[in-house]
Amino acid sequence: MPHHPNLDPEMAAALAADPPPPTLLDGLPYEDLAALRAERAAAATAPPAEGVEVTDHHLPGPAPLRVRTYRPRAAGSRALPCLVWMHGGGMVLGSPEMDDARVSAYALGADCAVVSVDYRPAPEHPWPAPVEDCYRALRWVADEAGTLGLDPGRLAVGGISAGGGLAAATALLARDSGGPSPIFQFLLCPMLDDRNTTASSREFTEAVTWPRANNLYGWAALLGPLAGSEEVSPYAAPARAEDLSGLPPAYVDVGELEVFRDECVRYALRLIEAGVSTEFHLWPGAFHGFDGVLPHLALPRRAAREQVAVLRRALGATPPAAGAGRAGGTPP
Repeated sequence: MPHHPNLDPEMAAALAADPPPPTLLDGLPYEDLAALRAERAAAATAPPAEGVEVTDHHLPGPAPLRVRTYRPRAAGSRALPCLVWMHGGGMVLGSPEMDDARVSAYALGADCAVVSVDYRPAPEHPWPAPVEDCYRALRWVADEAGTLGLDPGRLAVGGISAGGGLAAATALLARDSGGPSPIFQFLLCPMLDDRNTTASSREFTEAVTWPRANNLYGWAALLGPLAGSEEVSPYAAPARAEDLSGLPPAYVDVGELEVFRDECVRYALRLIEAGVSTEFHLWPGAFHGFDGVLPHLALPRRAAREQVAVLRRALGATPPAAGAGRAGGTPP
């Protein structure tokens, strides 16, 4: 497949030399997802960064829910700000382990704890199960902050791709239900709009990592026959929300060459119009999830530095010591 002419030249050369295996969901029977998940889980992933303590917790409640916590060992018992994190995977794939390196680098670089949510995937657990799990995790973190060594006044929500959409939905749900109030939402290339009607959603029928057909598949798995209809809740597809006022400050980023580009641009602009302080970054020549696929190249390294700096500023952390945040694939 020829690459888009706007693709970053360094990334284009790397992809030509070693193309990533495609994840093609179009036409995949739902019963075959379990095998694909197992295959993805068995694939080599970067371990957590050194200097980070990783612990799994199983939350009490009506449905099983695991969260994976990351905490810099050097922090000791000091109360830390916390990022409640949602992994990507198009609502149907993924696990906290796939983000071990990413979020442990956040923990070191931003001097914070991270709680990553192993939310139930679709289609076995359609909406509202995934966002209910994420909101439940946020409430648990707020309720157990003292035990976990966290500062309940400095909680943020964030995620990438499907997880970014779930983080945005969790912020909406927290606002509207009077739950814990995050001070920040950290939305990396978030999956926000089930309607798939923007120019970018139509343009990228072929893509390096997440083509249009995959996106249609993920939304159909989450919403069933409701996908694209007028009956979809904003807690499922945050782009549907009519009122974005009163939400926490946000960081939104997206690649130039991906399905989610236009819905992310519009969501960031609507946040600003609603009076929500928002920083937006469009990464030129970048495809969906570029910083995870090619973490050691120049543009992904720049994005990773930006992410750590954004979190550190938003959570009020002190600047890290020299070298902090370099482990686990985060660049110097």
